[in-house]
Amino acid sequence: MPRDARVVERDTSTRAERDEARRVRAQQAARQRMESGDQRLPAPWGPFPLTELVVLLALGLLIGAFIVRGERGRTMLAAGLLLGSLGGLEVSIREHFAGYRSHTTIFAAAAGVLTIVVVTLIVHPIKLWIVAIIALAIAALTFYLTRQAFKKRSGGVGFRGGR
Repeated sequence: MPRDARVVERDTSTRAERDEARRVRAQQAARQRMESGDQRLPAPWGPFPLTELVVLLALGLLIGAFIVRGERGRTMLAAGLLLGSLGGLEVSIREHFAGYRSHTTIFAAAAGVLTIVVVTLIVHPIKLWIVAIIALAIAALTFYLTRQAFKKRSGGVGFRGGR
């Protein structure tokens, strides 16, 4: 029985055959996206522009932070930076875990920064070099795990960047 690249039975195939079938499926999906002209992956909530509205709100808060001074301005600045980061991370998460583009470094950096914030807030005062070592360890672990997840989703490809 000839094996189709899209259908490989787990019981009767080798790991190499399954990996090859996964790679072929990822290439076919990418080719279909390119041919259809659709460069974006669909959002789970449909055509509603949630990410775009969050980024627009973030831009409004950032502009308002420079107009409004004092404590309220600092709060608006922090909220704008947080919302803008979340909007960008949402797209990165969707693309990465669909096997569309690799965002491994972004996730590692975000995990490192989050670790710095959490460790500094929980254990205060703490030496800066200790915080740096913890953040680097978390970033390295995140890098490894997200790279493996991307390889699994992309059919074995470790990196696929944009144009």
